[in-house]
Amino acid sequence: MTSPPLLWRLHPSPIGDILIATVAGRLVTLQPVRDSPHDDLRRLSIALRMPPEPDESDAVANLAARQLDAYFSRSLRTFDVPLDWRLVRGFTRAALQAVCAIPYAETAGYGEVAANAGSPRAARAVGTACATTPFSIVVPVHRVIRSDGSLGEYGGRPEVKRFLLDLEAGTNAGE
Repeated sequence: MTSPPLLWRLHPSPIGDILIATVAGRLVTLQPVRDSPHDDLRRLSIALRMPPEPDESDAVANLAARQLDAYFSRSLRTFDVPLDWRLVRGFTRAALQAVCAIPYAETAGYGEVAANAGSPRAARAVGTACATTPFSIVVPVHRVIRSDGSLGEYGGRPEVKRFLLDLEAGTNAGE
């Protein structure tokens, strides 16, 4: 029996190209490109042990792209793309699922997310979960901030985190 392929595409956004990848009708990653699309795709392919296939017609990837566009135009507040959690295990998954409960345009501290995920003393682990999520934006890790109210990192790109928070608050330049 042949396993389903790893389908991928790049989607342009105000924060740069976003890699969208699916397996068997579920989103396995949606992330702003970090280094180069080929490096990001190579790492994903190794993690999943699947060769990647470019595909612009995948229904789930197209849904994700439409929802991203709607999010960036402020007409979508909650994503409903089916997620494939195979790259996320244990507490990391619990933390990311707790992040999904943070309402649009609001923030929560790492400690608050840890408590909501069932491990109140695991704030640092929440930081690691947010830093390693395969689902940026869709799982709104940009809404998780430090206890002192400062933003913290966002995959080494705090300016992207600021942009997303400003977008949700309606305070981006050009308003």
